[in-house]
Amino acid sequence: MGIPHLPRRSFLTAVSAGAVLITAAPMLAACGGDDSGSGGKVTIEWMNIATTEPSQSLYPKIVKAFEAQNPNVTVKTTNLENEAFKSKMTALVASGDLPDIYVTWGGGVLKQQIDAGLVKDITSDGSKVLGTMTDVSKKPYQFDGKTYAVPYDMGMVGFWYNKKHFEKAGIDGPPKTWAEFMDAVRKLKDAGVTPIALGGKDKWPGHYYWSYLAMRIGGMQAMEQAAQSNDFSGAPFVQAGEKLKELSDLQPFQQGFQNAGYDTPGGQAATMGAGKAAMELMGQWAPAVQVDASGNELGDDLGWFPFPTVEGGPGAVTDVFGGGNGFAVSKDAPKEALDFLTFFMNEANEREQVTSGASMPVVKGAESALDDPNRKMVAEALNTSAGFQLYLDQAFPPAVGQEVNDSVASLIAGKKSAQEVTQAVTKVAKSQ
Repeated sequence: MGIPHLPRRSFLTAVSAGAVLITAAPMLAACGGDDSGSGGKVTIEWMNIATTEPSQSLYPKIVKAFEAQNPNVTVKTTNLENEAFKSKMTALVASGDLPDIYVTWGGGVLKQQIDAGLVKDITSDGSKVLGTMTDVSKKPYQFDGKTYAVPYDMGMVGFWYNKKHFEKAGIDGPPKTWAEFMDAVRKLKDAGVTPIALGGKDKWPGHYYWSYLAMRIGGMQAMEQAAQSNDFSGAPFVQAGEKLKELSDLQPFQQGFQNAGYDTPGGQAATMGAGKAAMELMGQWAPAVQVDASGNELGDDLGWFPFPTVEGGPGAVTDVFGGGNGFAVSKDAPKEALDFLTFFMNEANEREQVTSGASMPVVKGAESALDDPNRKMVAEALNTSAGFQLYLDQAFPPAVGQEVNDSVASLIAGKKSAQEVTQAVTKVAKSQ
């Protein structure tokens, strides 16, 4: 999430629209209710990804409070895990019938929905709630001077690590360079510790490595050039694949990682939370999901460090990769949808979401609610960042993001070369 008074930074969001693939996902019922102007009952369809604690318990509490203040409004909630949500959204976008309120990560995926005429411009009607938020938290959802979503979380991806495992392996603090990181992986293996937890089945966690390596090797300029040209065949992306292959060749991931999801039983978060791996590369939500998935809290043993720099590359440690979570409003949603989002993000609810670990602050001043030292480090890294790259599987149209995830997963599995990854991604990007 954003922090007030952030320095100006570079956001990469591709804006070309592409075709939407139709999957056999079940459809939601028709959204919305009676027009609010009639004074009748109104139903708001809300689709979110709150399937883990603390959000899983906190969100219904907020809904109940809103409905108590607005007896004519019913908020009908659908909670879906990330992958199920993406599948359902693919079908809903193709049908042209979206929920009144739904999660968005912004970028090219949201832009495609906007171009299809499915999303409401909330710049004016949502000005009350948007005016309370940091500029950086709104960036992924803004196109041509208009805003299309209300942010509720903003942060970045970094390494979460188990301090006890590092001590056991004789590692003196977090690695600052890729060479030091690779050395740490070797030391952990020698100490009998699984170096990294990875949810290979879900694919998107693996793309974080390739993206960050490309940023470190080529800098923000390489990322921006790729976005403008739809060409990922340049040296930084090839070299990123080569370095990821070198990491994969060390077999650093937990046994069975290719069949493990991110937040499923026995998956990435559960492995890390249970103390069965030394590191995971994940966003600001990682600690809460670790606890939810494993039933265990690492507490003071959990640390955080930014993605290391790569020797010789212009990418700085202050160039960060990540994004936020927001709620978009569909074109036919009743006005009560924005009323609910305004309530959802009021000062009291925002502080409770931040202090509970459900999200990082997006409302100006809410960062004062942070008390966990690791989350403060994430906020500070974001606050001092020079460049910000949106997740590549969201920055571009869905087909491009899917190819990034698929090809990088194939690279990690030893089924594609570094060059084949860049060729495959470029081919799809140029076809959009």
